[in-house]
Amino acid sequence: MGDIKRTGSLIIFMMLAVSAWCDSGYKLWLNYKHEENPSLKSQYAFYLSNVEICLNKFKKEITEELERAAAKITETEVIYSKKPSGKMSENGIIYVLDKELRFLGKEGYKIHSSIHNGSRVLFIRSSSDEGLLYATYELIRHMQCNESLDKIDITESPRHTIRLLNHWDNLTGEIERGYAGTTLWNWTKLPQIEERYVDYARANASIGINGIVLNNVNADPRILRRDYLIKIAALANVLRRYNIKIYLSVNFASPMKPSVTPEKWKKWGGIGELDTADPMDKGVTKWWTDKTAEIYALIPDFGGYLVKANSEGMPGPQDYGRSHADGANMLARALKPFNGILMWRTFVYNTDTDPDRAKRPYKEFVELDGKFDDNVILQVKNGPLDFQPLEPVQPIFGAMPHTNIMAELQITQEYLGHSTYLVYLLPMWRHFFNFDTYCRGEGSSVAKFSTGEIYPSKISAIAGVANTGNDENWCGHHFAQANWFAFGRLAWNPDCDDNAITEQWIKMTWNCGAQTLTTIKDIMMPTWESFVKSQTPYALGITCSAKDHFAPDFSKRANKSWKVTSKAIGNERSSHGSGYVSQYFKPNCTMFDNIETCPVEMLLFFHLVDWNYKMKSGKTLREEFFEGLRSNIELSRCNIALWQSLKEQIDERRFDEVSAKLEKQLEASQEYYDNGNRFFSEIADIYPGDE
Repeated sequence: MGDIKRTGSLIIFMMLAVSAWCDSGYKLWLNYKHEENPSLKSQYAFYLSNVEICLNKFKKEITEELERAAAKITETEVIYSKKPSGKMSENGIIYVLDKELRFLGKEGYKIHSSIHNGSRVLFIRSSSDEGLLYATYELIRHMQCNESLDKIDITESPRHTIRLLNHWDNLTGEIERGYAGTTLWNWTKLPQIEERYVDYARANASIGINGIVLNNVNADPRILRRDYLIKIAALANVLRRYNIKIYLSVNFASPMKPSVTPEKWKKWGGIGELDTADPMDKGVTKWWTDKTAEIYALIPDFGGYLVKANSEGMPGPQDYGRSHADGANMLARALKPFNGILMWRTFVYNTDTDPDRAKRPYKEFVELDGKFDDNVILQVKNGPLDFQPLEPVQPIFGAMPHTNIMAELQITQEYLGHSTYLVYLLPMWRHFFNFDTYCRGEGSSVAKFSTGEIYPSKISAIAGVANTGNDENWCGHHFAQANWFAFGRLAWNPDCDDNAITEQWIKMTWNCGAQTLTTIKDIMMPTWESFVKSQTPYALGITCSAKDHFAPDFSKRANKSWKVTSKAIGNERSSHGSGYVSQYFKPNCTMFDNIETCPVEMLLFFHLVDWNYKMKSGKTLREEFFEGLRSNIELSRCNIALWQSLKEQIDERRFDEVSAKLEKQLEASQEYYDNGNRFFSEIADIYPGDE
């Protein structure tokens, strides 16, 4: 009998070992693995052996997460205190709702260890239920990162009140600019709930995301039909368990009869019975008021609407001679009684506004400052063009002191190699947040503006276009998970330390030792800069195919997206050109205007530059430009070698899948270089060609 037990135990051990070695990536950074340091393992188990959780609406979720972590990290069970609430006299963890911490806001928390009545106690305090949930993930993050809890002392509160993921998912299942399979939302089976929805909610709560826009900004009006709202209400019930609200993208022409909806307004038509979508029409106002009330009856904590209007063929108020403010305010007033918000995207580029596309959003919106209702927030892309690998910060940031403004970043790699390339986006976002707008003098960074420290507003929010799909590893590339994680951490606090975020993700995802962590970080950190040099040198502009935003197409973009001759290359947006520089506050406008003071990484966005222009390196622009075009090939080869050095440290499945991606990236980088080199050699006739 003993032999049978030993054999059974051996089989179970081998099955667990094989499972660990064939990690699919599904668990993301919630990939709890056992603590190998005996001292830390003992310490964590010590605290988890006596836990008192005060009554709160997330108690079930907190309990489940602690138990998952304990089972994997310490290989023990959580033991709950049987003492009366707040009367613990033994060692352990005490959750406390503490109204004195209201200064930390609804989601803030404090975690600190203490000697309490002769016992070692770890207190988790918040003035709200939500704060206790987020504190739990912070506590587990410390355990995942092998940090001691004995002297822990953390006080946290989110800098953005609303932290959103925008899904560009269609009701047909496809994801616009999605590279990880089809939509997460199984519209055919909903309102039936899948376990994946719960795991998705857990992952987002663990990094502080508290809102989800379910559908594409190119919105299908059918999303507002009763049958879909019932499905959405079922999703809301899942997400609510993790403090996540649902928002919807809506089509401005939704109230119209399908038969009268103009063809240019997409294929779906409206879902209403009206002949117009004019925001000043009383029937339109009533339709939106009634529809909004219907939504809140099903989803009491519904967050609000996101609208893309008068952009890329989408309907909007300008079709009726009305302003963006007229359209936004009409919808905002329908949401106002329920404390909902209206997010209105500023991604517009009507050619009649200005010949320079970069100038158009600013010109259309800044003149409307102060005309939007207080529950309207303008959602502004980080740059003036379209989520390019590198472009200057959109000058709207800081230019509308009487209007709520939120940043829209893109996690999915639309112009950054899709899920083929390993490109870590945190350095790009750091470049954005650190930019000094000078809107209130020196020190007026985008981070301070975004979080409401400058021009305090009723709403502080941020959105990231999601990179998730139904692929088993969620993001199509194991390393693309890092961008989802980093966005969440920066949305919580844009001043979070980059090194800490990166190392947390590596430790939590790969469960690795110090040397492996260093190697993985060495792989990740140069990827964005290298991609920029290869595909958008000096912020030149779009160089990829208009069809897929991936394949190289220098010849089609030349003299459309940017200028090039045998003598010069770039864009003249200085005071001697389109005058785009004037949209920035001083001294930025002066800095960008002068070719000698313009930051080198932005050189070709602002200036048409002679190929023989002497760069700070001492080389000519021509020499540096062509060296940069090769950089992604060189980095890809380097990263393949670095990754191969980790073969014995990484589980087999993920190692092989990342290896395959890196090989594809090398092929794609070579193709991009060949296309660029051939174009500039043959068309521009400025370089003798490659060897």
